Amino acid sequence: MSVLEIRDLFVTVETESGTTPILNGITLTMNTGETHAIMGPNGSGKSTLAYTIAGHPKYTVTSGSITFDGEDVLAMSVDERARAGLFLAMQYPVEIPGVTVTNFLRTAKTALDGEAPAIRGWTKDVKAAMSNLRMDPKFAQRNVNEGFSGGEKKRHEILQLEVLKPKFAILDETDSGLDVDALKIVSEGVNRAKESTGLGVLLITHYTRILRYIRPDYVHVVVAGKIVEEGGPELADRLEDEGYDRFLDPAAPIEA
Repeated sequence: MSVLEIRDLFVTVETESGTTPILNGITLTMNTGETHAIMGPNGSGKSTLAYTIAGHPKYTVTSGSITFDGEDVLAMSVDERARAGLFLAMQYPVEIPGVTVTNFLRTAKTALDGEAPAIRGWTKDVKAAMSNLRMDPKFAQRNVNEGFSGGEKKRHEILQLEVLKPKFAILDETDSGLDVDALKIVSEGVNRAKESTGLGVLLITHYTRILRYIRPDYVHVVVAGKIVEEGGPELADRLEDEGYDRFLDPAAPIEA
């Protein structure tokens, strides 16, 4: 079992108005095999947490720690984090002109493992994963995300998850922009990856609809860069009914 630990994490970002605090003391422990949902209103710091774990240079950690099996994640470069087993599915996947999906995936796998995968087995695995995600085989020869619809980009993110086999997957609003059918297909891909590899999932979302398909073990509500409430899947059900108003109203009591 692997463990990802975040302790008292404070993060800032530079804006036109100066240094702006975003995360204000996040503490969270994840084990492989667990699914944690991070929920909260817009601007609460959810995506900042995802990109800080992944190593985006835009965000500055001013105090606190992130460790992966006891190793200091903050001391690792982005590629070292990936090789250690961290994976980020981006909210807005970028286009990479001139690089085909096939070449991208095989190059990434080679970089992670330190050696190129055997062609026959690798090709079989990629085709099977694409079929499960209902992706046209022709996508393998298209440039990464170039001309892809929003749903196709999200399926490609989950294709990476299935074939690269990380230990922890951070899914940053993977449900945004998906219709009901695409949401179900993407969710099934996440569940398959978890069942086959035992990875841990940190699922960031505003809404509960994806949690109907990817059932969380733990739910954490983030407001103003802090975790203000934690619970099991029943907390997500409560948020479905009540929304976030009680966390935003200063007069409303927040349960410990």
